[in-house]
Amino acid sequence: MARVPWRPLLAAGALTTTLVTLTGTAAVAKPDPHLPRPWAYGHQAQVGRQHAARVLAGHGRAEEDPSDETENAAESAAQYAEARTAPGVVAPGAYSAAWAQLGSLPRVGGAWDHVTGLPYDADDPRYRDIASNSSGGAGRVSGRITGLAADDAGFVYAGGADGGVFRSTTGGGHWTPIADKLPSLSTGDLQLDAKGRLWYATGEANTGATSFVGTGVYVLADPRTGQFQPGGRVGGAELESTTINALRFAGDRVWAATGRGVWTHSTTTLSGPWRMEFAPNPDYLPGGALDADPSAPYKNIANDVAIDPTDPTKVMLALGWRSGDAYNGFYTLQGGAWTRQTGLGDLPSDADNVGNVTFARAKNGSRYYAIDQSPLQLATNPDSALQGVYVSATGSPTGPWTLIADHVKLKNSGSALQDPGYQPGIQSWYNQFLQVDPADPNHVFVGLEEVFESKDGGAHWLTPGPYWNFSFPCWDINPAQQTGDCFATTHPDQHSVAIGDGKLFVGNDGGVYRRPVRGAVDSGGHAKDWTSLNDGTIDTLQYYSVGVGKDLKTGGMAVSGGLQDNGQSIKRGKDMVMGSNFGGDGGDTLVDPNNGCNIAAEYVYLAISVTQNCAVNNGSWTVDPSKATSFGVAPPDNALGGAGARFIAPFGADAKNIRNWVAGGRHVWTQNKGFTIRDPKEWKSVYDLGEGHVATAVVASGGTIYAGWCGPCNNQGFTRGIATGKADGTGWHQLDLPVDGTLPNRYVSGFDVDPANPKHVFVAFNGFSRKWTEGPGAGVGHVFESTDGGAHWADRSANLPDVPANAVKFLPGGALVLGTDLAVFYRAPGAKSWSVLGKNLPTTAVLQVRTDANGRLYAATHGRGIWSIVPGKSEGTDDV
Repeated sequence: MARVPWRPLLAAGALTTTLVTLTGTAAVAKPDPHLPRPWAYGHQAQVGRQHAARVLAGHGRAEEDPSDETENAAESAAQYAEARTAPGVVAPGAYSAAWAQLGSLPRVGGAWDHVTGLPYDADDPRYRDIASNSSGGAGRVSGRITGLAADDAGFVYAGGADGGVFRSTTGGGHWTPIADKLPSLSTGDLQLDAKGRLWYATGEANTGATSFVGTGVYVLADPRTGQFQPGGRVGGAELESTTINALRFAGDRVWAATGRGVWTHSTTTLSGPWRMEFAPNPDYLPGGALDADPSAPYKNIANDVAIDPTDPTKVMLALGWRSGDAYNGFYTLQGGAWTRQTGLGDLPSDADNVGNVTFARAKNGSRYYAIDQSPLQLATNPDSALQGVYVSATGSPTGPWTLIADHVKLKNSGSALQDPGYQPGIQSWYNQFLQVDPADPNHVFVGLEEVFESKDGGAHWLTPGPYWNFSFPCWDINPAQQTGDCFATTHPDQHSVAIGDGKLFVGNDGGVYRRPVRGAVDSGGHAKDWTSLNDGTIDTLQYYSVGVGKDLKTGGMAVSGGLQDNGQSIKRGKDMVMGSNFGGDGGDTLVDPNNGCNIAAEYVYLAISVTQNCAVNNGSWTVDPSKATSFGVAPPDNALGGAGARFIAPFGADAKNIRNWVAGGRHVWTQNKGFTIRDPKEWKSVYDLGEGHVATAVVASGGTIYAGWCGPCNNQGFTRGIATGKADGTGWHQLDLPVDGTLPNRYVSGFDVDPANPKHVFVAFNGFSRKWTEGPGAGVGHVFESTDGGAHWADRSANLPDVPANAVKFLPGGALVLGTDLAVFYRAPGAKSWSVLGKNLPTTAVLQVRTDANGRLYAATHGRGIWSIVPGKSEGTDDV
């Protein structure tokens, strides 16, 4: 679930005459090195120093401290997974069963409108306030791309982390979705085989956890014109509800490195089951004696497969959990049994130093390359988790391998990551790709946080895709003041790569970028020729939230939303390009419905900032701090990191008074200044949820508050509860929620309260029911109703598919809307059963639903952007 440390963000939007520009007298002078840089830059440096200090102090693995932002990707992913799996693990078949249920439901309402189907500019000059990443150099962005494939005829295929597959027929750009008919849009890998068929492995595996599980592998015989179909699945259900790191081809077989070991299948006969080749700890697989063990999801992780170019029967497997386990290592088939391989030369083979691994082979078979992330480095190296980059000059997977780069060598190649605690490879358990130029076996590209390149087999390195431009002398917050060698770069956090038609394509947390394979670089080794391919037709943006308010200056509605690693987006009423006014990971969002420029945006762990002018700023705050228009107002729980709040923590306003806010960490916090709050001390703690407990959902109406919580939040003793009380601190108590099936022992994901009666409340539960969740007290149902303030509850799930539910919303007149991991569902006033709401909404997780002042409903999806619909239009019909 990724998936992350602090990174540059996006911004966009066409300038209007009402907005401040960076021309004429508004331009700011070039800052000297001692003047402030954007918050993102300084914040990352501070985090790096804290991370280094913790590791050097011997406090164990960095990931054990969830406040360490070098582990944000892990924390985000883990918590996304927890919501869907706790109190146990999900059995294979859960998503397929829910998909089948979905197809049997009636459909009401018209077509959804794609709100964010337009470009999103990370460097929009309108939004250069203190909390923005604008001017970092990433340009136009989209969401995380975890699979890429390209041919030599200009066809490019990109897979979103939870957005499905897009096709370009023009060498990138002008994208068309081609996988929207599948039950899973989570991308693990994309590969073109020798016959030109496109293979789509579902189930993103960047973090080795269970957050973006898929439904198997699909093949498209005519990728240039066709679309993936459910009937194109390879094999049976063997690879359902797992993740797939890589597909590799050898002879007439395809190898799949998955979260449940290594599997193979014929490439000529696509029917018949997948064959399990090797799982180091089979007792932990579904159906095994230890499948309910809390560590089961981490016991059989396969990262990649290397195949001898001279003999496809000679195969080496790379297995291992990024944080270390006894089974971590390389395996070859010896005497009919998979055996740990040693004696690989410089490439380590011990469990402590084999973690996340990626292989790449030269087209002519003369070279093999590898990246290795080390669990030991993750635990002890304050600056990087990277063990190294290696080459096998014989082309054999068993080597001997030679070290050609470590984090120090890459740091000195032009990297932007120079600060202690955050240097190349710090996230090598999350960021990895490897690609060899098919025309030159000594020309290799490495993706970590940045893009690296060697033209001489690893003797020398460049950084054509630095993390951002903030750390370079050429940078200035005013683009007119930047020197000519400060060129556009890519978004950070690299995940996928392909070469086709003489061009290099890279996929990262900001989408897809392209440059010539033999591209030009400046004197610092930074590319001069990156092109963003995120033109707005590929919307893989991963929203956690959405907020909507009237745009008083430009007309229409201003739509904001918090995004994975792409900050807070904002689309003003007449924008043709979106902008980003807050950087980093964007969490929950609160927008004044009567003034869309009154915005409260969360970074992570309740790091809330407010603005009252949409954060429009030309960057003059760098020389005059009083000109900043964004203000940090985090409740005190933020200082405790993961012990004080969830990674994406809930907050909102009272339904009856926009000035009265509630936020949930370990404590329930309130404040009554609304968007004029400027001091974090103005938050008041009205209830302590208890040691080890953190809020998962909050709602307030007329002074009555409900707060859902968990702690522990994973399957190691999972506990959940609901507390309720008044905003003034009176009447607080924990509701009696016995684990007896009355309410499920699963993650409390959302509330909404009847505007006419604060004791009338609905609650949504995440996860799957006990049929699929192998854990204590999982219960059944996803939506429950109380009319007495939570003393008693009734299951209102009725005919809903058994799928994680994320958000519930009352609509005027008594209708109810539910956002889930599959669709948005609608229950008409007075009805008991549910229907699918609207047409053409992609099948991806809907994490939040909100309405604007006109009653239009907005859905924040975690993989395909924001969509809207008028929910009451043409009710009751089957196709309207």
